[in-house]
Formats: sequence, structure tokens, C-alpha cells
Amino acid sequence: MSTDFTFGPFVLDKQRGKLLREGLPVAISSKGLRLLEALLGSPGRVLTKNELMQAAWGDAAIEESNLSVQIAALRKQLGPISEGGDWITTVPRVGYRFVGLQAKEPMENIAQATTLPAEHRPWIAVLPFVNLSGEREQEYLADGITEDIITALTRFRWLFVIARNSSFAYKHKLLDAKQIAQELGVEYLIEGSVRKSGQKMRISAQLVDARSGKHIWAERYDLELNDVFAIQDEIAERVAGAIEPELLKTEGAQAAARHTGNITAWDIVRRGTWHFHQVTCENHRKARELFRQAAELDPELPEGHLWLGRVNAGLVAYGWSDNRAADLREGTEAALKAVQLDERNPYTHYSLAIVSAYADQFEQSISAARKAIEISPSFALGHLVLGMAVLFSGRASDAISPLEYGLRLSPHDPQGFFWFNALALARLFSGHAEAGLKVAARALQIRPNWPTSLEVLVCCHAALGKWGEARRCAQQIAGVTSPSDDVLAPLKAHNPAWTEQMTRALQTAKA
Repeated sequence: MSTDFTFGPFVLDKQRGKLLREGLPVAISSKGLRLLEALLGSPGRVLTKNELMQAAWGDAAIEESNLSVQIAALRKQLGPISEGGDWITTVPRVGYRFVGLQAKEPMENIAQATTLPAEHRPWIAVLPFVNLSGEREQEYLADGITEDIITALTRFRWLFVIARNSSFAYKHKLLDAKQIAQELGVEYLIEGSVRKSGQKMRISAQLVDARSGKHIWAERYDLELNDVFAIQDEIAERVAGAIEPELLKTEGAQAAARHTGNITAWDIVRRGTWHFHQVTCENHRKARELFRQAAELDPELPEGHLWLGRVNAGLVAYGWSDNRAADLREGTEAALKAVQLDERNPYTHYSLAIVSAYADQFEQSISAARKAIEISPSFALGHLVLGMAVLFSGRASDAISPLEYGLRLSPHDPQGFFWFNALALARLFSGHAEAGLKVAARALQIRPNWPTSLEVLVCCHAALGKWGEARRCAQQIAGVTSPSDDVLAPLKAHNPAWTEQMTRALQTAKA
């Protein structure tokens, strides 16, 4: 077995004790070499500060600051990954993690494993998109889109993404997906193609679960050739934004289906997210129990806290809370804790944004949502919660754009019925009732007989003078048990003119 570690342009020769970059020696201290070897030996795993200090200094008593100095020097010597970001990431209060997958010795170890250990986050590789145009000049477009998708996915902190150089090693190689996934040590692959026909360009992408061979998601984008280069970044953001929730649902379902034996906090979180996405009172409460367990089992894991914040907001919003004030307090504290633990994770800010909106803290909500988008521009939920918070604060026209963009990034969100209703109201209160009616109808298709969707439809029909349709929707509401708390409670509490318009429409339709 080789004694080398290879990553990007680097080779760590353990036997000779040298780090090479493109064949040339890199000046690095002996402590730095030991730290790098320890990190490379555990790709993707968080090594605690104690583990790293033991690897570099043995049993010698040293200050923790010495480790920080060595890690900083190591980062400077390695430089950034080609897609951006550092080879070594900090896990606040815990330690450090090597995020670039290396080859040779570790690759052989990974290839022998049928599954990654439960504590590992899911790994994904974006394979080079295939140029089906038969024109070599389109090759760079296919490569560019692949690279942009890799960059977009690296912003999701719960997901490990194979670096560009490792993925592109499979360009023009006729291997099946399962073999590539095994060699790279990943569970998921993104495949795609670019095809030019006249002045049209079709870009296709699909997400594959390499363990089962199942296609989880697929989409195609038909564009005018002149538009392709102008919106190449947007295509990548849309692909990444659509794939991320599909991965989250798949990971949650697999965790929920497993027997619970030696289970980790991360596994508990994934089980909780599966229950959360079922969007029922029973499942939301089960999810909260699981998120509480995860937060207790590993208080330093941001995901346990951020999902605890999110589920409490959901319980309040859907009228399933037995104590609104207590749930909002727990949710806010959990979300703030998550941000404290990992301020570079867009999900932590999303959690704070949505629970703050239901606690009537709109400015905090808007600020947190914008921070999530700043960290990850393709993070659909960041755009959606921004639109919701802006709408709740009384700025309907300003809410339209983030809601539309979020739904374009994630058109199949498990709670899309809520987001479509928010967009419908934003359009309605901006004077575009016809456009609002279309998306309100979409919301009802996703979750039939949901009282809020019917209420929004009544208001849109009323604004258009379609009282027959408004009365029909009002009759449906009468046959449905409405939740004790309204998902639109913050909007109604702070926007009396809108509340009066909605109340008048409902009263007239019921008369």
C-alpha cells in the first residue's frame, strides 16, 4: 500500500517526511507535517484539539494557542482549494477537519468500505458534464457549469463535496456510477450533459444515489444560446438549490428507517428531519424530541440546536403548540446557540430567521435571512424566509422577488404550500390579485383543504370580484378544522389594513 497522501497539487510523502507541491518541496515545520498527516488520515472527520496536540507534541504540556498558530501556518502554506475555501476547516470549540478528499492510501481504504460510518456527513461528487453537441468549443461550457455547481454545493456545510480535480479525473472515462462512487468514497453523484441544437442549448442534470442506483432528482434547462453564458452562474445555483433539499429528504428517510443501536447525534438529527418534513402535529412533536436528544447528546453539534429552533417555529406556525411563548423561547434560544456554534452555516441563520419572524422580531429575522443568503446564494430557504419576513413586516412588493427566487431554486420544497401562500399574499397586497390567485391555487394542490390556502384563495377571488368562487372556497373552510394558531398571525397582528381586507372578504363570502 502506498505511504503517500495526494490532494489537489500536493503529495505528502510520509516515508520521507516531505510535502511536495507539483513535485517541488514545500517548506513546512515538523509539527505542521504531523498535524497534516493526522488530518489526512481522517478525511472528513473532526479531529479534536486534544487529538491533534497529541499527534504533534505527544504528551508534552503545551498551550492550545500553539495549535492555532500551527494550523494558521499550515493553511497559509497550502493556500485555498481551487473552488475556494480552506483545506482545513474549524469546528468551533471542538477542533479541525480536512475537507479535501485525498487519493492513494485513504482512497483504497474508502473503496473497501461499503458504507461510510454513521457519524460522517454525506459525500457527493459532481462528475464532469458531458458535451453532447459534437462541437469542441462547447467543451469549456460543460466544464464551467460543472465547476460552478461544485462551488455552489460547497456552501452547504452539512455536505462534503469532492474537490474539482478529483471529479475531473473521470472525464471521458466510461465507468458506471457505482464504480466511480466507490472509488471516490461518495454516496451521491451528480451527472449531466450539455447539448446544442441550432441556437438552442439544453442543459440536463440528475442526482443519483450511488448505493442503490436510484435517480433521486432530474431537471433540464432549455435556453437560448445567447443567454447561456450570461446566466451560467444562475444555472449552477438553481441546480445546487434544487438538489440540496432532495439530499436532505433522502438522508432523513434513510436515518429514520435504520434500527437504533450505536447511534450518533448526527444520525438522530437526520431521523428528526425526516419526521419534520412529514408536516403533521405528531411528526413535528416527534422531531422535536429527537432534536432535543441530539442537542443533549452532543451540545457542540449546531444541527441539533438549529433544527430544534426550526421545529418550534413550525409547531407555533401550524397551531400545534401547547404553549406558544415557551416554544418560541426555546426555539429562539436554540437558534441563537446554533449561530454561536457555527456562524458560517446558512441553516443556523435560517433557523433564527424563521423563529424570529414568529416571535415578531422582524428586523432580526430579515438580518438572519440575509446572512444565510450571503453565506450561500443558492440556499433556497434563505430566500424564502427573507420573503416571508419582509411580507410579515408589511412590505408586500419587496417580498415578491425573494419568494419567487426561492421557489425557483426549490420548487418541490416539502412545505411549498406555505411558501406559495406567502407569495400569493405578497402579490395580492401589491395589487396583482390575478397573479396571486395562480400561486394560491398551486398551494392548495400541494396540500388540499389546508385552511390557510383556502383563506388566501377567498381573498384573491374577492379582490377580482369572483364571489362565486370565493363562496365555494369559504364553504370548504367551514368543513375543515382550523388550527388554533394561524400561520399568518404575525402578518395579521402588524398589518391592520391587510387584516381588515382579509376579514371583510371572508365575512362577505360566508354571508
